[in-house]
Amino acid sequence: MAARQGGPGPRRGGGPGGAMMRGGEKPKDIKATLSKFLKYLGKYKIGIALIIILSVAASLFNIAGPKLLGNATDVIYNSVSKSLSTGIIEIDYAALKKIVLTLVGLYLLSYIFSVIRGLTMSGIANNITYQFRKDIDEKINRLPLSYFDTTSTGDVLSRMTNDVDSISQSIRETITELVSSFIAILGTVAMMLTISPKLTAIAIIMIPINLFIIMNIVKISQPLYRKQQRSLGKVNGHIEEMMSNHIIVKSFNLEEKSIAEFSKHSDELYNNAWKSAIASRMMMPITNFIGNAGYVLVCILGAKMAVSGEITVGNIQSFVQYIRRFNQPVQQISNVMTMLQSSLACSERIFEFLDAPEEEPDTENPHETRSIIGNVEFKNVTFGYTPEETVIDNFNLDVHPGEKVAIVGPTGAGKTTIVKLLMRFYELNGGSITIDGIDIRDFARNDLREMFGMVLQDTWLFKGSIRDNIMYSKPERSEDEMIMAAKRSHVHHFVSSLPSGYDFELNEETSNISQGQKQLITIARAFLQNPKILILDEATSSVDTRTEVAIQKAMQNLMKDRTSFIIAHRLSTIRDADKIIVMNGGRIVEVGNHRQLLKRGGFYANLYKSQFENT
Repeated sequence: MAARQGGPGPRRGGGPGGAMMRGGEKPKDIKATLSKFLKYLGKYKIGIALIIILSVAASLFNIAGPKLLGNATDVIYNSVSKSLSTGIIEIDYAALKKIVLTLVGLYLLSYIFSVIRGLTMSGIANNITYQFRKDIDEKINRLPLSYFDTTSTGDVLSRMTNDVDSISQSIRETITELVSSFIAILGTVAMMLTISPKLTAIAIIMIPINLFIIMNIVKISQPLYRKQQRSLGKVNGHIEEMMSNHIIVKSFNLEEKSIAEFSKHSDELYNNAWKSAIASRMMMPITNFIGNAGYVLVCILGAKMAVSGEITVGNIQSFVQYIRRFNQPVQQISNVMTMLQSSLACSERIFEFLDAPEEEPDTENPHETRSIIGNVEFKNVTFGYTPEETVIDNFNLDVHPGEKVAIVGPTGAGKTTIVKLLMRFYELNGGSITIDGIDIRDFARNDLREMFGMVLQDTWLFKGSIRDNIMYSKPERSEDEMIMAAKRSHVHHFVSSLPSGYDFELNEETSNISQGQKQLITIARAFLQNPKILILDEATSSVDTRTEVAIQKAMQNLMKDRTSFIIAHRLSTIRDADKIIVMNGGRIVEVGNHRQLLKRGGFYANLYKSQFENT
């Protein structure tokens, strides 16, 4: 049975603080991140190749434009020059028409290729976005619970949404821009060389100056972009935590504290965002200034060359347009570098998550579970959530098939931890747990957990109908079986009074039914699952006394002929348990039934008396 589990490990308040990059920390390996990212792109080699071809074609068609315009200018200029000597203006309209039609055709082809390129790139970006989110979703199911003990849900959601969206946007723009810009630079240089090598030299000198500036700005802004994305993860983590626990926040009047903590994370995001923005936005003004300086030099030298007859007026016009176009791709590359920095920072966070250590793999030849009868044995079990602190120390317990075992003890004694170890949510530090003599590590995890039915104190329901919530783990069961389980768990009565019965929709926070009703639905889910081993973690704590009595009777039927583990705080609910395990400090201090333990007058007797001494 699905249930939300949370380990006792330290949570980072309001976000994944511990995972965030500390100030001054060295940037991670960008080359490794880029290599992993290229593997995702590698699946679309044909599409990328098509995009490159289309980008080259579209860029070349655009590059030819200024040269043709220069030729048109020369036709008009030569006609005007002849008219000064003859007094008759005769313009070669046929030549102009040919040039204009060629120009229109080239620009039209460039537009068509650009549209096809954009659609292809959008498809690739969407597929990669889907793959990233699919990999993250699958990774979540392979991660041990210990990972979520120290990582906020909001940070994981931020990686799946904000970081992936940033990468998707970057893919759509950077690849085509980079290819188009490099082709534009090479093509423009080639065309400028055909016009004037001397003027081209002036333009080319500006390239290494621009590249030097861009590389140094990238070194400054890249760590800032990484901090910006991690700060965004903190903000999302805090928002998710406050939204899911807003009732508790209001109950304890912690609104101001929550706002103050949000402001702290928001200010951190703001500071990192504007610093990274300033660093990256420095590129365009600087490259513009250098480009304009080169443009002025070309204009001055070109004018002198035109006067001396070294170059035609039309060629000057073409060259001026080319140098403008030459500066444009350089500026585009600087913009692309800015976007790539943000994309790499997002990629690092995603790959950091995807590379996190996973659960130990299932055994290659898992045992079947069809013949399991439920003999559970703990042998010298030792466990700690951290290496420094042992929670369970040398725990030994033998539970016979069909036996009803209650586990009691003070808070922190290790009661719930025993259940988590039994279902292999955590791996043992020492010892073993067997079911019918088979080590639980010799079962596939899915098969192992399929043997258990769980009803927890912390109810877990999702947005959807009551029917869907009851049939969550067994959707293949029939309507009659679902209703029978609902009747046995006293759900049917209150569901029948709802406007739409079992089709009644629970809202996102399941706040449109009572806490007791939610608990009843989780009990009905356990009835429907019909498990071989049952785990009840204070399952009736959220219902009223009258309902609790009815549920206790239903539980007796549910536990009949099944091995059952009952974690109890209210000792009145376990008086009829076959065996009561009393724990303290991760160890078993007493074992016996209710009467035996009271008669001994030990730890259990003191716990029992402390609950009833005033009744």
